[in-house]
Amino acid sequence: MNTISFSDISIVSCGTLNLELNALKKEGFLDTPQILYTTPGLHQDPPELERQLVRRIQKAKEKTEKVIVVYGGKFCYVNIDQPTRLMKHIVEEQGPKVARIEATHCMDMIASQSERDRIGKEMAGGEPVWWMTPGWIKFKKEVFKGWDQALANENFPKHTGGAIVLDAIGYMDEFMANDPEGFLGYSDWMGIPLIPYPVSLDRLKQLLLDQAQKLMS
Repeated sequence: MNTISFSDISIVSCGTLNLELNALKKEGFLDTPQILYTTPGLHQDPPELERQLVRRIQKAKEKTEKVIVVYGGKFCYVNIDQPTRLMKHIVEEQGPKVARIEATHCMDMIASQSERDRIGKEMAGGEPVWWMTPGWIKFKKEVFKGWDQALANENFPKHTGGAIVLDAIGYMDEFMANDPEGFLGYSDWMGIPLIPYPVSLDRLKQLLLDQAQKLMS
């Protein structure tokens, strides 16, 4: 798949994708000189998300002119104070050598909408699903910052198909083996089953390659 080098491209990403991007770097696919992360869970704090994202991009540009932003568009940045301001505006303001991968959120970076529809039908019979990636498990305190049990009870149980974790790195197998109580505790807190689903990193790779190609043209 990889005929393009990332050797002169920096990556700036939401920390929630830390596990997947580090796996790509370890396998040699992502030969980038640096990956800079914002704090996981900043979709709940749009002003801080924007501050951190702009700072990380500026820092990245000190090393490379080209930067790929690994952030979703439609769901990662929803600014109720400035509803017309979108993620694409933040990225465009950083200059022509800064590009964002084409995805709506981190789950969409791992499995497309059609893939999620297929998985949801297979695993939950078409019932409503709460989608997650392993980062939502590892960084629970950040991703669900400020969530008490009442808020959890209000949001999760209506997803009667359970919480499906799109796992491309084998994280959930290790989690269940090494901390079964933690796994059950997470599921109890959500009030729905926690369902690991193995996938590949092929979609994330292609999304990164697409933007690298654009930056080189």
